[in-house]
Amino acid sequence: MLDHITIENGAPANLAERTARESRCYAFLDKLGVVYRRADHEAAATMELCREIEKSLGCPICKNLLLTNRQQTDFYLLLMEGEKVFKTKYLSKALGCARLSFATDEQMLQLVDIMPGSLSVLGLMNDPDKKVRLVIDKPVLEQPEIGFHPCLNTSTLAVSMGDFTSTILPALRHEPTVVELPVEEL
Repeated sequence: MLDHITIENGAPANLAERTARESRCYAFLDKLGVVYRRADHEAAATMELCREIEKSLGCPICKNLLLTNRQQTDFYLLLMEGEKVFKTKYLSKALGCARLSFATDEQMLQLVDIMPGSLSVLGLMNDPDKKVRLVIDKPVLEQPEIGFHPCLNTSTLAVSMGDFTSTILPALRHEPTVVELPVEEL
């Protein structure tokens, strides 16, 4: 359970006290002219904690998974609804590849310069060689807003889907592959 969540508009005033990873995210969004709300909170590395932030921020936070093939030559960043259960067989089938597994912590740091628990689509700005393929589950794109970390899990941003699809994604230069993963019954 998170003790305190503060909601503000835009970048924090204390940027000098923030990490370089996080500050790069704010600079990237501000340069693009993207309007966003920011929730500052304790570290939130699980979707359970993110649900608390969703309530305060008023928008769904997507689940971000970094995946790789068996040979560890192809990498995928999957954005999907936080409530949805991930099953590798469905994504592998949708992408027409062998079964995928989770990338290692070291690969995450090397490919998108993010530590585990803080993975975000904004990490793709650290992948100019496009070693990571962006994959988005269609229901994520059907939301009015999207929530994600600014490459650090002590803040969460809410961005309009219009800004996400028309401004952020083109600036990241990673053309998304849209899939429609089934909902698993529990």
